[in-house]
Amino acid sequence: MDSPARPRRAIVTGAGSGIGRAVALRLLREGIEVLAVDIDAARLAELDGKNCSTMSCDLSDPVARKKLADAAIGADYLVNSHGIICIKSIFDVTVEDWRRVQAVNAESIFFLCQQIGPVLRAGGAIVNLSSSSSKLATTTEVAAYAASKTTILSITRSFAYALAKRPIRVNAICPGIIETPMQASVLAEVSALRQSDVASIEAARHAAVPLGRAATADECAGAIWFLLSDESAYMTGQAVNFTGGLVNW
Repeated sequence: MDSPARPRRAIVTGAGSGIGRAVALRLLREGIEVLAVDIDAARLAELDGKNCSTMSCDLSDPVARKKLADAAIGADYLVNSHGIICIKSIFDVTVEDWRRVQAVNAESIFFLCQQIGPVLRAGGAIVNLSSSSSKLATTTEVAAYAASKTTILSITRSFAYALAKRPIRVNAICPGIIETPMQASVLAEVSALRQSDVASIEAARHAAVPLGRAATADECAGAIWFLLSDESAYMTGQAVNFTGGLVNW
């Protein structure tokens, strides 16, 4: 008698809110077991349950990354959706700001791909969250964040080559304007820096999008599931725009 197929398993970082949380919930609906990871344990509490375990750790810490890599052995998928943002005038960004953003957003993703990629099951997939800001420079108040998201594109391409023989596919997604707590913070802080009101800045941002609106985190999670699933089995090393037409290159 054939043994039952082992359930597929995913590691989702930044799962406490926003796109990461939406991804964790989408994968659970698809029957995937999820290890949800976030620096804030309280934000993970509602996810902990059937088919979903949780881990709270700071992924800029090498010790924490090693702990997660050990827990990821034999998983099928890795979604790196954690990240922080620094909202300042480009002329006020400090060395400390720069290093912190790079450590969380880029350095951690490089080493998670390095440590977890080789221990995923053959045929698995990784999706790294970049951003439309990796390709656009119009919001200079997030320049340090944008630089880290551009670095993620290079990391993705390098590991797509390095892991292809297993084969493990590695792709990035570049979300545009997504309705998340981080997006709300960006609007509030940028409007304060520009001495404008939130409604005006939000209206201008939406007007620049050909589809004329922001996306929901659930919509973005659907695109990420596509990149993990067998439907994208011939895709690796790609930076997929999810921007409503705002970015088309």
